[in-house]
Amino acid sequence: MQDIFNAFFDLKVVVIGDIMIDHYIHGHANRISPEAPIPIVDVEKEEFRLGGAGNVAMNLKEMGATPHLLSVIGSHDRAAQLRSLLHSNEISSQYVLADQDRKTTIKSRIFSNNQQMLRFDQEVRHPLSEATETNFVSTITEALYEIDPDVLIFQDYNKGVLTPTVIQKTLFTCKQLSIPTVVDPKFEQFWQYKGCTIFKPNLKEASKALGMEIDPNKESDLLACDKQLREKLNHHSTFLTLSDKGIFVGSPRYHEQIPAFQKNVVDVCGAGDTVVSIAALCLALELDIIASAELANIAAAIVCEQVGVVPVNRERLLAETQALTD
Repeated sequence: MQDIFNAFFDLKVVVIGDIMIDHYIHGHANRISPEAPIPIVDVEKEEFRLGGAGNVAMNLKEMGATPHLLSVIGSHDRAAQLRSLLHSNEISSQYVLADQDRKTTIKSRIFSNNQQMLRFDQEVRHPLSEATETNFVSTITEALYEIDPDVLIFQDYNKGVLTPTVIQKTLFTCKQLSIPTVVDPKFEQFWQYKGCTIFKPNLKEASKALGMEIDPNKESDLLACDKQLREKLNHHSTFLTLSDKGIFVGSPRYHEQIPAFQKNVVDVCGAGDTVVSIAALCLALELDIIASAELANIAAAIVCEQVGVVPVNRERLLAETQALTD
């Protein structure tokens, strides 16, 4: 296992998708407002973290790989703050474009005693303009030839960066350059990722897209889901995340449901980012798909032990996996 973790250091990974700022407001609520029947939070601290595709990049970096983020953000104050977060975390913003007509996404969460009370978002969801889209596609093509990555991740949060044109032209270039691709989809562009290598929806996304109820306790439902996804997308492998039921893995040769690695779950936010990051790294090393899902499962459980969106701790993950294999 140590050899695999060491091999992660040699990997270059491109992440394309929606970057955002995760804003956390921590405090205590001990009073009810006289103005309305709502709690008053006495704020004790604030923190800002990279979110969305930025959290995927943080997971990759924590595992030792070199992430390259490609995205489009706004051009105002929050954009400067996001670039500062990238800089402080030693992640390049070279391929992050600014658009004065867009807003940099920020998700603010208010916590009292480690319990989330409220979230408010500042964002736009409309697709890139035609001019920005053309510029972004050119940037992607240039970056892929310059970086020559070992794997590419599409991280979609429905904020408008991953348009059908961006997706299709990126997939085309990846096929030309033999770059494997991993997709973490959302509903808007769910069916645009034809021919990707790994497709990783969660249960809710797959159920909505297919228009079918999927019982994670029924193998027949999971097989039917995988079959329909494969018929529509012609991808190689399915990673269907099932929350506390683990991950269902489907491939042309076999399928298996990997049980969840049980830990003290505090907050599930960001677990999907961790799963797609680990899956991509394992794909780049051409590891067995079942072993890849098992490692991703453990990593997801670890991040769920902490409040808010956080990347997996490399040393903790290594220790957990070695303890299981010894």
